[in-house]
Amino acid sequence: MNYLFIESEKSFNENSHCRWFRLCRSTFDRVFPQKKYSIILISRTRQTPKHALIRNATWEELSKDVKLLEGVDAIVNLAGESINQRWTSAAKERILQSRLDTVNQIASIVSRLDTKPAVVVNASGISIYGTSETESFVEHSEPNVKDFLSGVVEQWEQAMDQIQDTRLVKLRLGIVLGTDGGAFPKMMLPYKYGIGGRIGSGKQVLSWIHVEDLCRLIDFCIENEDIIEQVNATAPQPATNDEFGRTLAKVMRTSHRIPVPAFIMKLMFGELSTLLLEGQRVFPYLAIEYEFDFKYPTLTMALQDLVGAKDQLK
Repeated sequence: MNYLFIESEKSFNENSHCRWFRLCRSTFDRVFPQKKYSIILISRTRQTPKHALIRNATWEELSKDVKLLEGVDAIVNLAGESINQRWTSAAKERILQSRLDTVNQIASIVSRLDTKPAVVVNASGISIYGTSETESFVEHSEPNVKDFLSGVVEQWEQAMDQIQDTRLVKLRLGIVLGTDGGAFPKMMLPYKYGIGGRIGSGKQVLSWIHVEDLCRLIDFCIENEDIIEQVNATAPQPATNDEFGRTLAKVMRTSHRIPVPAFIMKLMFGELSTLLLEGQRVFPYLAIEYEFDFKYPTLTMALQDLVGAKDQLK
């Protein structure tokens, strides 16, 4: 099988929203070629592949000719500008437009292919449900645009509907936990020095997924022809910020006792602080319904693996 993965210009850079692609990269490189899948990575600049079954292409090449992609069975789009920056007016425009532009290019590519891919899996986000400390959300929950990020995801998903003549899966990502970049190493840092604690009220819900389960879920969505439209990429057991911190402290054998007041986060990060102070309890109803087997269904299992993996990297 031939798979096409789309990454951003800075997919291997700490500033990338596609940092979770960087987290997945080692798993992709191990799992997909192991299954003898051929992979084409698309970015703005050509990368050097590290595996015989991995090739590279650029957007410029594809704007002229899509023959390289004839016979591709699946397209996976993971691209977008980083949300981990001050949300100035200019930054907000880049965050939105980068997502819309990439989706537009995918729609154009698919329309020009003589043989259409069987499926397009496009990254999305659980922010589309809005935030709540009490409500729970599944795939058929209505979008609730109440802030910048939920508005971005709604427009992003609407743009995906331009992709025609193929099965479309909108993969709504929770917080991706992995050791190679992303949020988790930063979440570990205060606990490493014994100064961890809840953020704000600690009641905000974190809907998370282990990076390996994310990569496996992408493969599962590609292989399962019955999966159409949105899929929540989260583990079955979301946790509050306080629960997450206590579990992490227990796994790392350290303390969870120094809270960070909400006003400090707002002063430090501005509007971006909503990512840390608010959340949503999201369940992977469809993944469970289609019998996806989570390797790390509980937070304790995920953190034990990740902390162990982190120790091995030292």
